[in-house]
Amino acid sequence: MSDLVAELSQRALELAPEDRARLAEELLASLDTDVSAEGDAAWDAELRKRIADVDCGAATLLSADGVFARVRSQLR
Repeated sequence: MSDLVAELSQRALELAPEDRARLAEELLASLDTDVSAEGDAAWDAELRKRIADVDCGAATLLSADGVFARVRSQLR
């Protein structure tokens, strides 16, 4: 890690949590400059398929509480 990155990282950790979150969002957004139209179209198609599966009953929806309980039991 360069000295500048280390210094910026240390200073960022001194920020309030909401300011750190905002900074993190801005930094991550700056990396998303190479989004392809093909990738967007693929995600759109996948979302449409999943919505259709839910609408026709082919997909089973689970509650967040149920999912978290299952994960917790598997981690034990």
